[in-house]
Amino acid sequence: MHVILSAIILLLAILDLVIGTGFLVNPASAGSDFGLSILTTHGSSTLRGDMTAFFFVAAMSMGWGAWRRRGDVLLPALGLFTIAIAGRLINLVLEGTYEGWIVPMFVEGTHIVVLLLAMRAWGWSPRQA
Repeated sequence: MHVILSAIILLLAILDLVIGTGFLVNPASAGSDFGLSILTTHGSSTLRGDMTAFFFVAAMSMGWGAWRRRGDVLLPALGLFTIAIAGRLINLVLEGTYEGWIVPMFVEGTHIVVLLLAMRAWGWSPRQA
C-alpha cells in the first residue's frame, strides 16, 4: 500500500512538474490549455510566475512527502488543490459548465483523494525540538 501510494504521488508530482515547466517555458501555450490568453507582458509574467509556482510547490511537496512517506509534508499540495477545486465549484455554481469542465476537476479531485489517503496512511512526523 505504501509503495503504491508513493508511486501514484510521484507520478502526480511529475505531471505537475511538466505542467509547471510548460508555464515557465511557454506561458502562452500552457495558458491556452487552461483557457487563458495573454494580452500583455503582465499576463505572461503572471502565468509564468503564479502558475509555475502553484504547480512546482505542489510537485515539490508531493515528491518530498512520497519520498519520505510523511503525511505532514503533503499538506501544502493538499491545500493548493483543495482551494483550486473549491474555486472551480464556486465558478460551476455561479457561471455553469463549459466544454471540458470535468477534466481539471477530476485531476484536482484525484490529487486530493490520493493525498488524503497518503496522509492517513503515513501520519505526521513527530516534531523534534
